Amino acid sequence: MCGITALLLSNPEIMASVELFEGLQMLQHRGQDAAGIVTCGYKGRLYQCKGNGMVRDVFNQENLQRLVGGLGVGHVRYPTAGSSSNSEAQPFYVNSPYGIVLAHNGNLVNAEELKNSLDVKAHRHINTDSDSELLLNIFADNLQQTGKFRIYEEDIFTAIKGLYEQCIGGYACVAMIAGFGIIGFRDPHGIRPICYGIRRSHEGFDFMFSSESVVLDALGFTEIKDIDPGEAVIVTRQAITRRKLVHWGELTPCIFEYVYFARPDSVINGISVYRSRLEMGEHLANQVIKECGKNLDIDVVIPVPDTSRVAALQLSHKLKIAYREGFIKNRYVGRTFIMPGQQMRRKSVRRKLNAMALEFADKNVLIVDDSIVRGTTSKEIVQMARDAGAKKVYFASCAPPVRCPNVYGIDMPSRRELVAFNRDNDSIAKELGADMVIYQDLNDLIASCQKFNPHITSFDCSVFDGQYVTGGVTDEYLAHLEKDRSDLAKSSRESLHSPDTIGLHNFLHTSSQSYFERNGWSGVKGVNGVNGSN
Repeated sequence: MCGITALLLSNPEIMASVELFEGLQMLQHRGQDAAGIVTCGYKGRLYQCKGNGMVRDVFNQENLQRLVGGLGVGHVRYPTAGSSSNSEAQPFYVNSPYGIVLAHNGNLVNAEELKNSLDVKAHRHINTDSDSELLLNIFADNLQQTGKFRIYEEDIFTAIKGLYEQCIGGYACVAMIAGFGIIGFRDPHGIRPICYGIRRSHEGFDFMFSSESVVLDALGFTEIKDIDPGEAVIVTRQAITRRKLVHWGELTPCIFEYVYFARPDSVINGISVYRSRLEMGEHLANQVIKECGKNLDIDVVIPVPDTSRVAALQLSHKLKIAYREGFIKNRYVGRTFIMPGQQMRRKSVRRKLNAMALEFADKNVLIVDDSIVRGTTSKEIVQMARDAGAKKVYFASCAPPVRCPNVYGIDMPSRRELVAFNRDNDSIAKELGADMVIYQDLNDLIASCQKFNPHITSFDCSVFDGQYVTGGVTDEYLAHLEKDRSDLAKSSRESLHSPDTIGLHNFLHTSSQSYFERNGWSGVKGVNGVNGSN
């Protein structure tokens, strides 16, 4: 899962980099592996700064000031396809045709086929394992086929329509064409979120795309709308043009956005994330009663901060059981679910959370979490509760059992790494060390979201039911995906990109400071004017 944003200011003399930076900070929960910004300045000159780490680590006042221009694209990343090397930090850039920058959230299921096609037919070299570079080059190749010296909105719509016909998967993209404007588009099923808003300024109107509405709200943008499935929106300083390019898709948003990924103060596809989580708590309370009976031997409800707080509060209200904050969170440790590597996730749990014994000692506790994926975090949390003196530990999940890989951009691909794989609830409880595990019913989860937008008739629930709305997900593909994305495979790839191995990736792709400058070569400025990437 990633966070994307793009901004066009009506006054080209004002730097877009500051608000892009602020936007990425508000999307930090969507990816903590890498961050990047590319801006466009005078005469279409591009400037970039990107690298591994949190937003605050990649950017400082000096390099933000060197990101010149009144329009730009930003990205925060956690790895699904590809590795965690600097070379995979986005946005990506290609100089031909026209100078195009693209950032992407999601995943393609026909990536290998597309990569071969680009090589054989378009003669385009793909330098990373990132789907984002594939999307960029497909878009660029489709534009190049116009053969025009200058392009217009109609040419861009034609190129994106071709991309929709070529690419299978879930994706939301923002792009920038040097000296032209910014673009947002979304896959024909609307699996990944993207919205946009307008802000009045002294010179006219500013325009912004974002993965979540919270960014637009905080920066003063109004008239916020979601991009429809199969739609593209093109923004220049002269006009805003939107068009639905394919009509065969149906809005099927990823339900895990509401369970875990999105901030509670966001509204996605017309659904308040906060209100949907309240409703999840209501339904989960009913499930607790169903499985435990009305005479509950639960003394206290304790959430796992932060995502499950809203649901846990509503559950405690429904059950008339005290709600307590038993875990104190260290906010300077990243989200464990999106950390690459099982060993790193396990080590981070106790660094991230501390159990207060006074809320656990001699009590039967019901711990509420948003979901149970690999079980690494949950197992450590149960043990922490016992170490703090809990007599019994019940564990409730706002989501159903996660038993299937996700192919649309969430890093939970290997079935054997999922704690619910080939296990029933009793076996899962035993694995976690809990007295009982209680899961949300899938129909109740869907109802929790659908209540606030009845026009959405279906959601992508593939991690729960194994139904992939895009098609093209074969057993062979899943086997390849699991092999490629297991923790073992990722750790092997990370060793290839260690600091001891400079390699071609580190030579071609630079972050905050160019490779050449770091090694004492002259002639290349610090935050790259993007002159030869890809």
